[in-house]
Amino acid sequence: MQGLALIIRWEKDQDYYLVYVHQDMFGDWLVTRAWGLTGTQYGGLKHTLVGSPEEAAVLVDDVRHIQESRGFRKVLEARQANEIPTDLRDTMQGEIPFQPKS
Repeated sequence: MQGLALIIRWEKDQDYYLVYVHQDMFGDWLVTRAWGLTGTQYGGLKHTLVGSPEEAAVLVDDVRHIQESRGFRKVLEARQANEIPTDLRDTMQGEIPFQPKS
């Protein structure tokens, strides 16, 4: 399953919460969570090492439940960064797994 990724983004007003499930260069599975205020550098980042894609799915489901209970709505679910619509990708510059604006 090397190369498989999952990117999910929730939004509420100007706040966002992003989850990125991926493997690192050693083949370990990571769930990266980024959150903050869209268009600013305010926010946080957390990486969680998980044992398998199934364990990642459980963590992502927990995150989904929490975000939806806080009034966030899912605006994106993609397997690859190139599946993200250009207008949304432009607003996500600087968020994981994207490069900062140049």
